[in-house]
Amino acid sequence: MPTLIEERRALYSGALDLLAVKILEDEASIGAAFPYVTEESGAWRTMPASQSAGYSGDAWSHGNWFCGFWVGLLVASHLHTGKGRYLDLARERMRLVAPRCEDPNTHDIGFIFESSAVPAHHVTGDGWFADLAIRAAERLRARLITTPAGAYLSSWGPLDDRRGRLSSAIDTMANLPLLYWASAHSGERSFRLAGEAHARMTQEAFIRADFSTFHAVEYDEAGQRARGYTFQGHADHSLWSRGQAWAIYGYAATAADTRNRAHLEVAEALGRRYLERLGDHPVPYWDFDDPAVPDAPRDSSAAAITAAGFLAMARLHPDPEKGAAWRGHAQAMLDCLCTDYLAHEDWHRGLLKHGCYSIPHRDGVDSAVLFGDYFFVEALMAALSPGAFLPEPEPL
Repeated sequence: MPTLIEERRALYSGALDLLAVKILEDEASIGAAFPYVTEESGAWRTMPASQSAGYSGDAWSHGNWFCGFWVGLLVASHLHTGKGRYLDLARERMRLVAPRCEDPNTHDIGFIFESSAVPAHHVTGDGWFADLAIRAAERLRARLITTPAGAYLSSWGPLDDRRGRLSSAIDTMANLPLLYWASAHSGERSFRLAGEAHARMTQEAFIRADFSTFHAVEYDEAGQRARGYTFQGHADHSLWSRGQAWAIYGYAATAADTRNRAHLEVAEALGRRYLERLGDHPVPYWDFDDPAVPDAPRDSSAAAITAAGFLAMARLHPDPEKGAAWRGHAQAMLDCLCTDYLAHEDWHRGLLKHGCYSIPHRDGVDSAVLFGDYFFVEALMAALSPGAFLPEPEPL
């Protein structure tokens, strides 16, 4: 892989320096809870790791799907600084996260443990982390719903609830890496087969003719799309930028694990559509079709996720020139985030400003969001030290 120019290396390293300072400061104040979005004041809003997803009447609460990201940020800070204090804190935090490995109610178990137990095991070799990740992967695999048209992972809710069984979300594509890691670690192909089956069915049901994506799909009993809709985008048929980012990231991960170039081609088509809508600024609007554009909020988390996906595509691509082009797009996004979006202010917690969790729910509309910080750091680590934080895929 081409080495980073020193100016860019210093820029990315400086962002990780800021993370290392802020996360220690926050550890001294947040207690046993975990951050997820910042308030208007800049302070973290927190919730316990034990808060699972579930129904409140007819409304669905996603619970704490953020907690693993905090562990991952501590592991990254350990790698960046070489200081054992961060790894000690990551172990302590992992004990609070660990019981969620048996959570039967959410696809987000993939996010929780792929961002925490997997990098912690990769860095330390400690089997405890791997055991947690395997148990979580078993729960995620158990969400596979088989239909005459194919198989998909149900995203939300207990599997004995019809609403949960028939629903899936584009976010699930970015939960698949836990299944792929579990397959590689255990040698059990069923994890990989479940992930790839979901990717294939998502390609048919979620990806529109122009390679934009639905946020969510309700299937019928035969496995056909009954409707495409949104929870967090502007409208059912709009292009929610973070949803597109989840899809890019997930198809790149699927290509890396299955060694199937067709999945990389899907990731590239999704990436080209994203870039077509992006325009000249490397950080997208929260939804490309918000009528308020150009006065709509941007979403730094979508840029961070996309950058991580593009870097994976660059590493995978068998054509060096095309790989270099995807790397260039990722670097432009990371450069912009480091230059214009870092929260240097002491009062503003988190690493990246101007993330957008959910405008429809009026939650974290213009804030730091923990998953944005995590994928930003994942991308920075991949750019600076490939293979140190997470396993490095071989080119196809």
